[in-house]
Amino acid sequence: MPSANPCLSITDLDFNRLRELIHVHTGIALSDHKRALMCSRLAKRLRFLNLSSYAEYFDHLTQTDAEGHELREMINAITTNKTDFFRESHHFDYLASNVFPALKLAKNRRLRLWSAGTSTGEEAYTLAITLQESFGGLMNEWDIRILATDIDSRVLEAAKSGVYTQEQLQQVPEALRKRYFLKGLGENHGRVHVKPFLQKDISFRLLNLIDRHWPMHGPFDVIFCRNVMIYFSRTSQQELFERFARYLRPGGYLMLGHAEFIHGLEEIYSPVGHSIYMRREGRSS
Repeated sequence: MPSANPCLSITDLDFNRLRELIHVHTGIALSDHKRALMCSRLAKRLRFLNLSSYAEYFDHLTQTDAEGHELREMINAITTNKTDFFRESHHFDYLASNVFPALKLAKNRRLRLWSAGTSTGEEAYTLAITLQESFGGLMNEWDIRILATDIDSRVLEAAKSGVYTQEQLQQVPEALRKRYFLKGLGENHGRVHVKPFLQKDISFRLLNLIDRHWPMHGPFDVIFCRNVMIYFSRTSQQELFERFARYLRPGGYLMLGHAEFIHGLEEIYSPVGHSIYMRREGRSS
């Protein structure tokens, strides 16, 4: 039987092997001080599989899990999924006051936005609300799509459902709640549901950012990748910033989390606001 607290018995070897496996498959770089966090999250998987050690779990992942089912469960367990509606609201204010007004003056009526690391969907739906508030009746005249991706299959299912608790809507002004959410009925009593017209322009897709090939083509006008880079090594961050640039149109925007910055890519990105970068004209890598 598994021990009551497998975290106490993990060896340095097991920790290093597991964090390297996590890094290879997700790009997430776990430092030594994340040891307890990793253990606590994976302990549930050990109990579920009736394994007695992290060594057995590593062997299961690398030798028994041929179809990759447990690898997917491990990725779901290890990823962090903290998000809110209108989180870091200055990004949405910038879209509404600068980006969208300029786009409305352009002849091209195609608009593409990408929420990379969308978690349970609040960011993608906030983008959709900001679009509705900015474009209003013009929405039907435009070809608008929002791509929302995440590595965690479990949170993506929650995002697709569009069902949230009242507490999760605390940052949404009352007027916007009335316009864009429905009160849940039956089994969803006490919850709210995103109105269908807000969902129709959003595509939720499973995507690992470190995959060699991304299935979408772009170009995107805006990419949100907030509070994701902090989990990657500096090398992985730089590689992703360069890849994002190849998917942004010249003059497009990359929005990062408040503690994330782009260093050494001045020929590609120009900072235009706090954690807001514009892709320069010219080469993208």
